[in-house]
Amino acid sequence: MTRVQLKPPYLLLIGAESDATYAKTALGIVQWCPEKVMGQLRFDGADVDLGVPDMSVAEAAAQGCGSLVIGVAPVGGTVPDSWWAIITEAARAGLDIVSGLHIRLADRDGLADIARNAHARLVDVRVPPKGLPVGNGKPRTGKRILTVAADCAIGKKYTALALHRALQDLGADSTYRATGQTGIMIAGEGLPIDAVVADFISGAAEVLSPAADPAHIDVIEGQGSIFHPGYSGVALGLMHGSQPDGFVVCHDPLRAVVSGWPHYRLPPLEEVIETHLALGRRTNPAIRCLGIAVNTSGLPADARQPHLEQLAAETGLPCIDPVAIGAEAIARNAIGQFLTE
Repeated sequence: MTRVQLKPPYLLLIGAESDATYAKTALGIVQWCPEKVMGQLRFDGADVDLGVPDMSVAEAAAQGCGSLVIGVAPVGGTVPDSWWAIITEAARAGLDIVSGLHIRLADRDGLADIARNAHARLVDVRVPPKGLPVGNGKPRTGKRILTVAADCAIGKKYTALALHRALQDLGADSTYRATGQTGIMIAGEGLPIDAVVADFISGAAEVLSPAADPAHIDVIEGQGSIFHPGYSGVALGLMHGSQPDGFVVCHDPLRAVVSGWPHYRLPPLEEVIETHLALGRRTNPAIRCLGIAVNTSGLPADARQPHLEQLAAETGLPCIDPVAIGAEAIARNAIGQFLTE
């Protein structure tokens, strides 16, 4: 797996980003390891605010900042040309440069030399290991839970982290398996599934979550969506390779269309569940849905709990907000079902 050792504290670069969907790397780091964050670097026009101090490169360096982390994940995985001046300034100041994008930092002319002269590192998180196999589809011991959704940037990482925490709090033997750049930065290891050549995605998922003790539970961070017109391939490969015994559907009640693809409407929850069951049975006939993780932050405060209760009544599944109330209900459901097998 890809293992990363980042140098804290971090200055999170979000530039002029106005859509929180594409600032999910920075938001995820602030949510799950705030103690490692020194500040944010925003440009004029930025509407996204991480709730941490605004700082320049010079200010951060003077206060002992360890790394400049590119905190956005835009479509296509690149950054605007105008950002390179700031990135170069940070490298020259001795800050490690950390990227989870599809670009390679060392490919930028002169950046590697500048970093080397300043004793700084260029850290590309989205680089899969060499020698990944083609998936074999053979059953393996241990239990696995995969987070899935009808769209991207809808809570799969947050739900996996919350579920892993809840399982551990209940005494279960659990491991969080990161599959994206932010998750890898948070966990310190993982495998960037969407950077793997398509033929090896399912094999990479098998490597990520190997055979384990029968009572061990791997919580695997989902990527993409099988319903997404651009990113369905990575989601299906990850599901087949993960061979999940259970999955959790991540849902935003206010999102009606695919983010960034407004001409594609999202399917209803019933279709999301049934389609994942049908496709997941290819490599694990015993797959089942364990619950719904709902992002209720866009609902009025007094409507959030009633919405979860109504959804639970409609689906017959535990429905939680993983950030607001945690994932204990789904964790208990998973443990209860797995212990009966």
